[in-house]
Amino acid sequence: MKRFAYFISDGTGITAEMLGNSLLAQFDTIDFERVTFPYVDSVEKAQKAVEQINKQAEESGHQALIFDTVINADLRKIIEQANGLKIDIFDTFLGKMEQALGVSSSYSVGKSHSALTPAYLSRIDSVNFALDNDDGARTRHYRDADVILVGVSRCGKTPTCLYLAMQYGIRAANYPLTEEDMADLKLPKVLEQFRSKLFGLTIDPDRLAVIRHERRANSRYASLKQCYHEVDEVEALFEREQIKYISTTDKSVEEISTRILAETGLQRRLQS
Repeated sequence: MKRFAYFISDGTGITAEMLGNSLLAQFDTIDFERVTFPYVDSVEKAQKAVEQINKQAEESGHQALIFDTVINADLRKIIEQANGLKIDIFDTFLGKMEQALGVSSSYSVGKSHSALTPAYLSRIDSVNFALDNDDGARTRHYRDADVILVGVSRCGKTPTCLYLAMQYGIRAANYPLTEEDMADLKLPKVLEQFRSKLFGLTIDPDRLAVIRHERRANSRYASLKQCYHEVDEVEALFEREQIKYISTTDKSVEEISTRILAETGLQRRLQS
C-alpha cells in the first residue's frame, strides 16, 4: 500500500519533516512517498505545491497527508485547498500555547533554525570538532571532548559523533581500536588519561563483516573470523576496563546517540 505525504514549509522544512516522519513511523505497513516543499513563501509557490498535490491525489485515487509549518495566513488558506488531510503543526500547538502563556506568538519564519545565534554557532563548533577529531587522527584536543567513542572500525563511531554534534551540540571524538591495541590487552596509552570520557560501541560480528565487505571486499579485514576476533577482544576490554558500551547492530544513529546521553549523563547544549 502506497500513499503520498507532503511537507510544506516557508523555511527549510526540517520541522515539518521531523514531526511528520515521527507520526508516519507509526504506520509501518504503509509505503509513504515523501515530498518536501521548502521555502513556500509566495502565493505562486503555494499554488504550485497545491497543484502538484491535487494532481497526484487524482492519479492515485487517495488523499495525501500534508504536514504544514507555514506561518503566513494567506498562504495557509491556499494550502487548505489541497486534496488531503492537512496537519497544520503550528496552528495545532501555537494557539493552545498562547492561551497557556498569556502572550501571542511572534509568528516568525525560520525561528527554530536561525543562523548566527549562540545555539547555531555551538552546533557548527561541535561539528567541526567531530570532523577534526575523527578516527583517532588527532588526539591533542581530547581534553576538550565531552565524550570519546571507542570501538572497532566501522561500528558506527563517526556518524554517531556527527549526530551528537548536529543535534545536541556535544563535542564528540572517536578512536578506533585496532589489532595493535588489542595485542597489548589494555587501553591505548593516549586514552588512559581520558578514561572518564570513554564510551564504547560494539556490533554483531556478522553485521560488521557485511559492512566491511562493502568497503574492502574479500579482504582479511572483512572476514568473519577477523570480525569475530576483534569484537570479542574489544568487548572483553570494555568489561575489563569497566567502560560503558552499547551495541549498534539494530539501532539507528538517533537511538545510539540518545542512549549515550542517558548512560553518560551528558547535558545537551542544543535541543533537537
